[in-house]
Amino acid sequence: MKKMFVMFLALILAMSCVGAFADEEPITITVAHIGPTSPGPAADASQYGQATLHGAEIAVEEINAAGGKYRIELIHEDDQHDTEKVVNAYNTALDNGAQIILGTTTSKPCEVAADLGYEERVFFLTPSASAPAVIEGRDNIFQICFDDYSQGRVSAEYIAEHKLGTKIAVIYNNSDVYSTGIRDSFIAEAANRGLEIVAESTFTTTVDFSVQVSEAQNAGADVVFLPMYYDAAAPILITADSKDYHPIFFGVDGMDGILTVEGFDTSLAEGVMLLTPFVATSEDEKVVSFVQKYEAAYGTTPIQFAADAYDGIYTIIAAAEEAGITADMDTEEVCEAMIAAMQKITVEGLTGTMTWDETGAVGKEPMAAVIENGVYVFND
Repeated sequence: MKKMFVMFLALILAMSCVGAFADEEPITITVAHIGPTSPGPAADASQYGQATLHGAEIAVEEINAAGGKYRIELIHEDDQHDTEKVVNAYNTALDNGAQIILGTTTSKPCEVAADLGYEERVFFLTPSASAPAVIEGRDNIFQICFDDYSQGRVSAEYIAEHKLGTKIAVIYNNSDVYSTGIRDSFIAEAANRGLEIVAESTFTTTVDFSVQVSEAQNAGADVVFLPMYYDAAAPILITADSKDYHPIFFGVDGMDGILTVEGFDTSLAEGVMLLTPFVATSEDEKVVSFVQKYEAAYGTTPIQFAADAYDGIYTIIAAAEEAGITADMDTEEVCEAMIAAMQKITVEGLTGTMTWDETGAVGKEPMAAVIENGVYVFND
């Protein structure tokens, strides 16, 4: 009888412990998204910042609804794609309790903010700041996106391996670190691949591209490489059409968004190719679910930047679980634990299967998409 009583008591205690664990409050992590959600004094990159914010918001909603070990409190600071305003955004985020930074969205502000975080030991995970300088010399920041050097190199590989053309023209923005970084690595790899660069021209504004397009056309380029953002690519396509010049235009992830340019005839983008790890028309179940939620919430189709940020939030959770982040850890402790954890995890995201090394660069398979009938589709 005594033995039965002891067993019954043990059972009651075990059930009590299970109930207590099930009712345990999740650990809250405060994550600050920093990115441009309004036009800045130098440029309007708000489409990118809004995309990363909205992608993060969907991931946070999913994670918090799932009721796992962690929940995320997401706060947002607008840096307006400005290297001065980002300092205030960073400081305000920390004042508001941020433990981890998802950001910044664009490269130059990210370099400034990540420097501050390096000195103060704050962990950064940027969804889309792709300049190699973002992670150079800083162990506190990791990337979800490919860096610029990788994009240029892989673009040249893809053009050569798929025999898209033999004579290449390059048009790039020589005042933009994103554009010049991709250009540099593309030129280097093109030489290795036997691609002939027949014309190369630059710009600093997006007003008139007649000279640049004419140089490519007169040189007989059958492929024009455009390492730039969509706002410059759209007028280039318009100018080329006006000159009855129709080469293959090949761009990079910054061109995602060209189909949403106000007043742009999207038929001019038919056949344009770009390097991207995400297309909204994918039939993958995770992508379909994400796109449906995004369109329902924001009334527009997500671009790659949104998918990058969505993956960023899930990466933060995976690293937090690996690191064993607890509520009583300060920002510096969180930073050091997350740095170690990032080098151990593998994340199956919307933008691919991702791993990281001590440099902070992401490892995943690059893919190319082509615009067909007004939508992006992966090119076989």
